[in-house]
Amino acid sequence: MTQSDAGVASLTPTKITPAELDAFSAAQVQGSFQQTSQMAAMGAFNGPVDYVGVKRGDKLIAACYVVYTRSRFGLEGSVWCGPLCDYDNPQVVEAMTEALRRSAKAHHAISVSCWPAAVYRLHDLDGKPTSDPDTTMMDNMARFGWKHGGFTVGYESVVNRWNFVKGLDCIHNEKELLASFSKYRRKNIRIAQDSGLRVRRLERGELSTFVKLCDMSAARQGFKSRDLAYYERLFDTFGDLIEFKVVETHFDEYLDTLQSKLNAASKDKRNLERLLQRAQQQPEGTAKKGASDPATLEKRIATADKKIAALEKTIGEVNGIIASDGPVIPVEAGVYFWHPNEVVCLSSGEDDRFMDYYPSSLIHFEAMLDCIARGVERFNFYGISGIFDANDPSYGVWQFKTRFGGFVEELPGKFTLPVDGLRFGVSEAAHKLLHR
Repeated sequence: MTQSDAGVASLTPTKITPAELDAFSAAQVQGSFQQTSQMAAMGAFNGPVDYVGVKRGDKLIAACYVVYTRSRFGLEGSVWCGPLCDYDNPQVVEAMTEALRRSAKAHHAISVSCWPAAVYRLHDLDGKPTSDPDTTMMDNMARFGWKHGGFTVGYESVVNRWNFVKGLDCIHNEKELLASFSKYRRKNIRIAQDSGLRVRRLERGELSTFVKLCDMSAARQGFKSRDLAYYERLFDTFGDLIEFKVVETHFDEYLDTLQSKLNAASKDKRNLERLLQRAQQQPEGTAKKGASDPATLEKRIATADKKIAALEKTIGEVNGIIASDGPVIPVEAGVYFWHPNEVVCLSSGEDDRFMDYYPSSLIHFEAMLDCIARGVERFNFYGISGIFDANDPSYGVWQFKTRFGGFVEELPGKFTLPVDGLRFGVSEAAHKLLHR
C-alpha cells in the first residue's frame, strides 16, 4: 500500500466481506492468520464480528475485522494484528479510523482497541536497533484520536509487542537452512535425529496429546493453558491452514542404534587390546612410536572404555523408559498456522523429562523445511519479552529462538479509540482504581 493508492483521492470507509479480507490479508506484508475470516470465526465465539475497510474507487486499500466483547460498562471492540493499512499515510489512517468508529457506534460500543502488525522498529539478534522507529505511524494514530498504551516490555496477555522472526527468503534447501543456525542448534538437531525422534502431524482425534503436553508446560511456567474444545474449534475452523505437530520417540529403534554403536566400540577395544599385546611383546626399545606405541594404545583403550560405559548407561536408561512408558512417547507438540506471508508457531508444549533429546529444536526445524518446500519465506516464532538481558528470567526463551538465526520485530503495541466518551471515561477511571 503506497500513498499513490490513496493520495488525496476520495477514500470510502465501507463494510467488506470475509472473502475480501482474506484476499487482502494474503496480499499484504502485514497480513497474518490473525486477520483472516477463520480467526474472525474464532472471535465470533466471544461476541459480534464486523468486517470493515477502506476503498479508493473499487480498490480495497485497508481492511480488518473487529470483535466486540462485553465488559462491565458495555461492548469493547478488538482488532488483533490489524487493521491492515498504510499507517504512514494520514488519509488512509483517517479513513480506517472512521470505518472502525462507525462500526463501533453501530454496535453501541465504548471503544475499539487495535494492535497493528506494522513494524515500529527492527532489532538484531542482540536486541540492538537496526532501523529508525516509525514515528510517522505514531503521529498519525495520535492525530486521529487513538490513545497509545505505551512501549511495553514483557509478555502481553493479548498480542505480543515483540516477536522473533526467521527469514527464509534466501534459503533453498536443508543444507542452507542448517548452515543458517548456530553450531549449538545444529548439534541439537543431530542429537534429536540420532535418538530416533520423529515429527508427524496430529489428527483431530489426537488433539488430547497436544493439550496434555501444553498443560505440562503451563504447569511449569505458572499459567493456564487452553482446553481441548478450543483446539478442536481451531482445527475445524482453519482446516488445511493449521497443523498440530507432535515429536515422538522411537526408542526401540534407538536401542538398535545404540547396540550397534556398542558392538562397534567393543570391537574397536578388542582390536586395540590385541595391538597393545603385540607391542608389549616387542623387545624393549624396539616398539615404534606413534599410533602403535604402548602408551598411546593404553590411552586409546581408556577412551574406548569411557565410550562403552556411556553407551551401556544410555542403553540402561532407555530400557528403563521403555519399561515404564513404552517405546513411542509424545514428547513435544506445537500448533502452526499457515498464511501466504508466514508460518506462525502460536503455542507449544513439552515433556521436560526428554528435554535433553532436543525435541523442540527438531519440531521447528521440520516446520521450516515445510516452509521452504511450500515457498513461505517467514517463520514467526512469535513472542519474546523484549528484555535483552542474560539475567532476566525470560532470557532462556530468547536464547532458544535466536540460535535458529533471525531478527526481532518490535510492534507499536496497543492503541485505543474512545467512541462513547462518557462510558469510556468511567471505564478508564474504574481500571485505574482497580490498578488494571
